[in-house]
Amino acid sequence: MKRGLLDIESLSRQDIEAILARSKDFQPASGENFKRSDVLRGRTVVNLFFEASTRTRTSFEIAAKRLGADIVSITASGSSVSKGESLVDTLNTLAAMRPDAIVMRHSASGAPHFLSRYLPIPIVNAGDGTHEHPTQALLDARTILDRLGSLEGLRVAIIGDIAHSRVARSNIFLLSKFGVAVVLCGPASLLPREMGQIAPGIELTSDMEEAIRDVDVIMMLRVQLERQKEAAFPASEYFQFFGLRPEHIELAKPNVIVMHPGPINRGREISSEVADSQRSAILNQVENGIAVRMAVLEKVLAA
Repeated sequence: MKRGLLDIESLSRQDIEAILARSKDFQPASGENFKRSDVLRGRTVVNLFFEASTRTRTSFEIAAKRLGADIVSITASGSSVSKGESLVDTLNTLAAMRPDAIVMRHSASGAPHFLSRYLPIPIVNAGDGTHEHPTQALLDARTILDRLGSLEGLRVAIIGDIAHSRVARSNIFLLSKFGVAVVLCGPASLLPREMGQIAPGIELTSDMEEAIRDVDVIMMLRVQLERQKEAAFPASEYFQFFGLRPEHIELAKPNVIVMHPGPINRGREISSEVADSQRSAILNQVENGIAVRMAVLEKVLAA
């Protein structure tokens, strides 16, 4: 893997397997806390978030600290960007302070890739626009492995706002490398046909029952109202056609797991009965975010 982590698309299956295997080493045993290490002692990581985040930002902070690194978190509202400074100038300023890596989230697709061409510092993409969210796909894969044992031969339904979802794109790239059958489902206006072309064997449908039938994993997506230019669906209308409810679970495989990258909107994308059920792996995803990001930071910085 190149220095930094910009996307899933450019990673090999072997790269992905190595990160997933290492992340398992960082998972705490039942009833225990996360393991601590000093492998990154003396290293400094900058968390640079131009979009709001709770799970991703916090889990990167915890991951870095568990590895012994120092971490500084900066949000756009608390940086000179709010005073009109350009993205390039902000990153050049940070680079002059010699951090060892920058974890970056930005609303512009491709922003981490653009900056990685000009900065010598490794950049870890924590989400760029509607493009990719690589560590989310990795933690999703880790969660599936923990619950189902393998990715091989699975059928996964990804449901919701496909058009604006970097989570969907990263998961499609990752799952396709393992031969997973992926079905994408959502309102026609949020289900661009080109999404079916980014990897082989992808199915598209706007029929939720069809999408869920006989799947091993149901991956729900947040409706990204902040990225939609057209009027949004009323919550009740969206939930009627694309909200996950208990009756849908009966259509899937008996051991189906339900996932969501968060934050979840109960009553719009998923019912409380499903979100809080034994089928739900949502909190497992949150916990695995720390282990996976520890593995990524170690891979990027420990060499």
